[in-house]
Amino acid sequence: MSALDWNREGLIWPHRDASQFIEAGRARWHVQRMGTGAPLLLLHGTGASVHSWRGLMPLLARDNEVIAIDLPRHAFTTGHNAYAMSLPVMAGEIAGLLKVLAVEPAAIIGHSAGAAIALQLALDHAYAGLIVGLNSALRPFPGPFAQIFPAVAKALFINPLVPRFFAGSIDLVGGAKKFLWRSTHSHIDAEGLACYRTLLKHPGHAGGALAMMANWDLPGLRTRMGSVANPVLLVHSDKDPAIPLAWTREARGWLPQAQLEVQHGLGHLAHEEAPEQAAALIKAFLARQA
Repeated sequence: MSALDWNREGLIWPHRDASQFIEAGRARWHVQRMGTGAPLLLLHGTGASVHSWRGLMPLLARDNEVIAIDLPRHAFTTGHNAYAMSLPVMAGEIAGLLKVLAVEPAAIIGHSAGAAIALQLALDHAYAGLIVGLNSALRPFPGPFAQIFPAVAKALFINPLVPRFFAGSIDLVGGAKKFLWRSTHSHIDAEGLACYRTLLKHPGHAGGALAMMANWDLPGLRTRMGSVANPVLLVHSDKDPAIPLAWTREARGWLPQAQLEVQHGLGHLAHEEAPEQAAALIKAFLARQA
């Protein structure tokens, strides 16, 4: 399946002037950079892209250099093997990109699955900086669902028709706006909605998200969380239908140096709904750890 075209679909992407494409190994990464100061790395969640940081990124860039990337096989990042989308391998790919960029982040800020990647970087690649998880996907599904969900995703992933069917079904089920509301309970602005609509309707991007879900191993990460020595801030919103707040409260107890901040009245994409709130919490955490 073909990738998104930067000179076609990419024309609507926020902060387009901050974008660059970086070759690392066999991959071509879409990277956005802005600001100066101690570097912060932003990692979006499954199925999203750098557009998820459109409101938060400029706020953080007032005091720091901010680097956002499209994850492997997401949006405009290309060249990664579809069967190499496990959590450890993705963390290794990002570690390799950071070496090419010659960047050692002072903090990694991950949304949803991006938070799990940040922890994997700490465990496997000696990342010793701060970690901020926004509505973090850290807790495995309970009981047999921990095995059933990846198995179903893998079964769908190996069928080449599924990504095309999913992408084509978005309009049939009420469009991207209704899909996002049902899955996140977040109100997204027109700019963000246009990007999500483009991503959700593209089979290549849908296939990348499905490959990520098919190869995800949160139970494996769970067994190692007690070894994470990094200071961690978990920010979670109480209206998130995708990842209940209770799950993050539990995950906080697995991490030796974690603290939790709760945002009220917001959904899974809280950092997009209220970027000023997210920026204030992140900056306060960075200041406390300075």
